[in-house]
Amino acid sequence: MKHSLLILTGHSKGLGRAILDTYLQKDNYTIIAISRSKLGLKHPNLHEVSIDLGDLDVLENKLPEFFPSGDYEEVVLINNAGWIGEIKPVGVLQVKQMRAQVNVNLLAPMYLTNAFVAAYKDSNAKKIICNISSGASSRPVAGWAGYCSTKAAIAMFTQVAEKEHENSQFRFFSLAPGIIDTEMQDEIRQAEESDFPDLARFKNYKVAGDLSSPETVAAKVSYLLDHSEDFEGVIQDVRAFDLP
Repeated sequence: MKHSLLILTGHSKGLGRAILDTYLQKDNYTIIAISRSKLGLKHPNLHEVSIDLGDLDVLENKLPEFFPSGDYEEVVLINNAGWIGEIKPVGVLQVKQMRAQVNVNLLAPMYLTNAFVAAYKDSNAKKIICNISSGASSRPVAGWAGYCSTKAAIAMFTQVAEKEHENSQFRFFSLAPGIIDTEMQDEIRQAEESDFPDLARFKNYKVAGDLSSPETVAAKVSYLLDHSEDFEGVIQDVRAFDLP
């Protein structure tokens, strides 16, 4: 059996951890998992890398480590790492926080996508890049200027990459994962209502049980990537399809 390769960012918690667990059950995948914190899992197919994706100089120097050569059947990059950032209106945002958010949500996945394409452009493997976006990429949310903007930007970057490689073996997806019961949602619920007018609505998602589990969303991510030929277009949303 030919082996496949998954490069996954933000694997230590939330959706990233659920995606990791999903792919660890697939014996034919070698996984390079990249997060600020390592989980310390003992698995023969897993290689964890600890890096702050907001430190672009360190990331640039480490890029060659993330894309090993090999006779792979499939190579997949999932840029999952992301940060909600400051939940405050424009005018009181801190410059350092804005810079860090742009680095993590936009520039890091741009660096990784660019390096992935360069590393595997001559490979005969099936090649998929999935950049985790958000429904907030297409609608303004008060208090989320940085998050909406960076997610919109990575969605457009992904669409341009697909247009440039539409006759190649690469597939590019910008995937909105829906509203998931993760630490990020808890962080959102801790915001001040004066900074975040939608606070009550997001608190109600939790109370009403309307949040998706990370495991459910991870299963949909896996299904999308396993059946990429069945999905047209770059912009995708897990809420738009069901598992068979």
